[in-house]
Amino acid sequence: MTKAIRIIGLDPGLRNTGWGIVDSIGNRLSYVAHGVVQSNAQDDLAQRLCQLNQELLKVINLYGPHEAAVEETFVNKNPASTLKLGMARGVILLAPAQAGLTVGEYAANRVKKSIVGVGHADKNQVALMVQRLLPNSGIVTADAADALAVAICHAHYRRIQDFPLS
Repeated sequence: MTKAIRIIGLDPGLRNTGWGIVDSIGNRLSYVAHGVVQSNAQDDLAQRLCQLNQELLKVINLYGPHEAAVEETFVNKNPASTLKLGMARGVILLAPAQAGLTVGEYAANRVKKSIVGVGHADKNQVALMVQRLLPNSGIVTADAADALAVAICHAHYRRIQDFPLS
């Protein structure tokens, strides 16, 4: 019998970082858990980044994933916002690496195309398809749905190519 590979998908954000966990056995996926890690907007940037790291490590330790996948971020028009998101993404990549996990990275268009079938799907379409693919997930917030979509994308592509993926 093939052993399940547990995958944590992460949707980076400084305010809200979505996470979603699936088990993959061959072509079968099963829902494990999802949620959102938040940082306190009243705290300074360094403290917020520390909060994200600590909370993600708690999730990783609780669920014991074997692999991680993180969505790549796009550049905003506001350079300061882009820089802060980049810092958050760095911390979000760090947490699974600290836990010894291999981390795959996926462009947003690849995630959307693998879930919905088109690379420019909106968040509602992604959330609906995630609920269809993982019916036991229940009602999922947009950030957690995106994270589950990243985990599903990784489950599909991990067998095809070597890390890192984008």
